[in-house]
Amino acid sequence: MNHRRSRMQQGGVAIIVGLFVLSLITACASDQPNPLPQPTPDQVRSHADRAFEKLKQEEQERAAQPPVPR
Repeated sequence: MNHRRSRMQQGGVAIIVGLFVLSLITACASDQPNPLPQPTPDQVRSHADRAFEKLKQEEQERAAQPPVPR
């Protein structure tokens, strides 16, 4: 009985290892994701201008508020 059980366990382990190896091979064979396209200089400038305008607006709003006593 013990001999039969150990053979079954070995067979199960072999199946699990085989499935793992198969999944590893298929995962490595899949297409690599494409890199993100780099933004153009005009896009970078536009985003920076918007961020700078937003910062200036926030600064003006803070200057208009009275200071909070601590």
